[in-house]
Amino acid sequence: MDLFGDQHLDMDTSKKADAPLAFRMAPRTLDEYVGQEHIIGEGRLLRRAVEADSISSIILYGPPGTGKTALARVIARKTEAAFRWLNAAMVGLDDLRKVLKEARELHARGMRTILFLDEIHRFNKLQQDALLPDVEEGTLILIAATVENPFFYINSALLSRSQVFELKPLSEDHLLGLLRRAISDSVRGFGSMDIEVDDEALRHLALVADGDARRALTALEVAVRTTPASSEGAVHITMEAAQDSIQKKAVVYDRDGDAHYDTISAFIKSMRGGDPDATVYWLAKMLYAGEDPRFVARRIVIAASEDVGEADPMALVLASAALRAVEFVGMPEARIPLAQAALYVANAPKSNACYMAIKEAMDDVESETTREVPEHLKDASYKGARELGHGKGYIYTHDHPEASQSFMPGQRTYYRPARQGPPAAAADDEEGRNPLNKKDS
Repeated sequence: MDLFGDQHLDMDTSKKADAPLAFRMAPRTLDEYVGQEHIIGEGRLLRRAVEADSISSIILYGPPGTGKTALARVIARKTEAAFRWLNAAMVGLDDLRKVLKEARELHARGMRTILFLDEIHRFNKLQQDALLPDVEEGTLILIAATVENPFFYINSALLSRSQVFELKPLSEDHLLGLLRRAISDSVRGFGSMDIEVDDEALRHLALVADGDARRALTALEVAVRTTPASSEGAVHITMEAAQDSIQKKAVVYDRDGDAHYDTISAFIKSMRGGDPDATVYWLAKMLYAGEDPRFVARRIVIAASEDVGEADPMALVLASAALRAVEFVGMPEARIPLAQAALYVANAPKSNACYMAIKEAMDDVESETTREVPEHLKDASYKGARELGHGKGYIYTHDHPEASQSFMPGQRTYYRPARQGPPAAAADDEEGRNPLNKKDS
């Protein structure tokens, strides 16, 4: 296997008839590239750089199937530079050093080298650091791809020398366009076959693929290859065939429409209202329909502060931990910490005192004359502050806990402690007492 070959010379996917449909349908030009208009649309910086063959080091970050590798293939076709491909999961430091050595030799002869490094998050710090000198000096132009947040997994020195572009999940319309192109393309797709796909079946594939072009095209290929042809040789893809091919039944849930907003609203209100059964049902519906688990986790974090607050501070701790767990483990396992956090919030005592306090305070900051910091509260730690009167009269609370002093001019009451309960449902202990139903002492 040649890890370092100039692989962009063999990018004609139309000749690979036995390759998966998703590979064959990979875009060959920017005009064929679907989605990511925010970074590759007409007039955008990255598009201009690719068209001018003046790409600089970049990091492409986004979920699977959003076009990171596809964009690299387009650049490989466009560039006059030597183009090298590496997968961080398959190579070590010695392999990387060979590419860097070759890039230096080419650079000395006035040639550029572009390295596409897939799954860069799998490189350790030492391997990432090995890239730094050549990226900084311009010996090597790096195009790195990752499904992980680069600000967590890539060292700051390499980040500072690269531009980060976040790729978003493709929309349902984007995926529908890709699927229809695959059906009609007689060279790379199924255009030479007699295929009829019901509109609802096609939309189901686009919806359930969850923004992943590879998953949508793979499901279409499975449906076409496994559906028996009629006596006339026609292949008819129905909703049932589409469901079988992507192994998921259809649920009415448009991520940009009423079903999306109605379901998340029901989920939030069920947590607020203390109904754990309704909470977990709406959670299940959203996850099954392909909702982004990070979106759900963020809503749980918000509810933990807005609706539970100081009535049970552990709600926010658990919700934040669930958000991190979702990013770390991904689906389908992420459904478990999501359920744990959502049920905790549903079962917790409720208080919106924190939400109301910050809301009212921000309203005052916006609408009233800004209040000055009293002299006794001003910073007195630097030289000359005392001469300005800063800190004069301040009482150190730990030494004089009984003393009274003002902490803001024109005192206002924003924080009004509140605690509603008991929760709607929680497990009783063996004596029939519910530990979550404790009253304030």
